[in-house]
Amino acid sequence: MSDNTPRQPEETAADLAETTLQSTSLYQGKILSLRKDEVRMPNGRLTTREIVEHSDSVCMVPLDAAGNVVLVRQYRKPTESALLEAPAGGIEPGEGPEEAAMRELQEEIGHRAGQLRPLGGFYLAPGWCDEFMYAYLATELSPSPKGQDYDEIVETRRVPLGDTLELIAQGEIRDAKSIAALLLAMRVVAGAGYVG
Repeated sequence: MSDNTPRQPEETAADLAETTLQSTSLYQGKILSLRKDEVRMPNGRLTTREIVEHSDSVCMVPLDAAGNVVLVRQYRKPTESALLEAPAGGIEPGEGPEEAAMRELQEEIGHRAGQLRPLGGFYLAPGWCDEFMYAYLATELSPSPKGQDYDEIVETRRVPLGDTLELIAQGEIRDAKSIAALLLAMRVVAGAGYVG
């Protein structure tokens, strides 16, 4: 999806659509909500779906002039480990995806991008969550620190873009959004002979 908009349901998928009969809110939190939907499947069966509602988000592959990606390492409590990731974050109310990408770059790696190139987008966990992530290749980086969020401690690490495939294979990069964004960026960079 080159225009960075969420994919709309295909018309041919109507025969797969589930009809919501009742929706119940189970939890309202700061960054997510949980609801339970009672649905009728196209074959007439009744079942329930537990759905996490989460605002859309952005993920960036910051590429410097030397061809290095600026990755972040941060502790992720759900995994009880520090993960090496592409910088990412939520889109705040009233913010567009590109604006959020620029803000997150400043907060997480202390740089601005002279150019943001849309790489596409994807649902992060469509089996149980509605969050859609917009991915960008960020180039022409220049220092512009904004300060990290209060609840984050983030370290940065520069890695040659080509080396990230090995880091993925070794399991050092193991979150889906980073893998997807890095692979999309490699396709663009290789196709254009592009360097930041």
